[in-house]
Amino acid sequence: MLITMQELLKVAQKEKFAVGAFNVSSSALLKAVADEAEASKSPAIIAIHPDELKFITDEFMAYVLERIKTSPIPFVVHLDHGGSFEDIIHAIHIGFNSVMIDGSHLPYEKNIELTKKVVEAAHAVNVAVEGELGTIGNTGTSIEGGVSKITYTDPVQAKDFVEKTGVDSLAVAIGTAHGIYPKGVKPELEMNLLQEITEKLDVPIVLHGGSANPDKEIAEAVKLGVQKINISSDIKFAFYEECRKVLSKEKWWEPNQIYPSCIEATKKTIRFKMNLFDSIGKADCYFRRGNK
Repeated sequence: MLITMQELLKVAQKEKFAVGAFNVSSSALLKAVADEAEASKSPAIIAIHPDELKFITDEFMAYVLERIKTSPIPFVVHLDHGGSFEDIIHAIHIGFNSVMIDGSHLPYEKNIELTKKVVEAAHAVNVAVEGELGTIGNTGTSIEGGVSKITYTDPVQAKDFVEKTGVDSLAVAIGTAHGIYPKGVKPELEMNLLQEITEKLDVPIVLHGGSANPDKEIAEAVKLGVQKINISSDIKFAFYEECRKVLSKEKWWEPNQIYPSCIEATKKTIRFKMNLFDSIGKADCYFRRGNK
């Protein structure tokens, strides 16, 4: 079933777990996320980046919406890293019920101006908005990009940003990066900074660049109050690693021969992440009287 991001994260905040936002750019990846969410009884977010949307085309959204609206599990369809006001309006028109506007590379006041403009437009049609303050690193292995030098989120500025823009959730920078880290590179997440941020904000906190980070730190981030964690590279890595293995052994060309084990490998990774986020079995929380 399709619910709002506000409803999804409000329950996560109350019950102290995080919801995975899994980037999908094919029907096989969508199947892996949706099927595993149902098997694990875990809420989930279907995330699509503008570059992914350009590849799969607007028509794919009809399939996404049909698949999740008929599911007994709570889902949200979220535009990941919208880069402009036009990206946001287009996403709303084709059925996204949650959007992210990424003004993190802009000067602070310009980020506020753009984000506030998006909030006003999106809230008018009951679409949730995620903003970003601070910058996410770039490993060079993801279409989502990032920066070579991370700008960490300032907790005091974060509070001011939320108050001035009216965002429903905030993506913060504590040292993560988009993509898979190269061999020998170890991310260093500032957990004390995250704690300062969560103590100052009432809105749900989002962690981008969730792939390939130390499991212990991701689990700790959930305990400290992160409600949404973005996973893209990890599930794509699992899918195509298995795909390479299959094609190195077999001379198949039929998708229904090649993809089943790739989907299973991806589901295994998704299940591991859901367990890390403590979201397995939490779909039932959305039907409790106190959480409605």
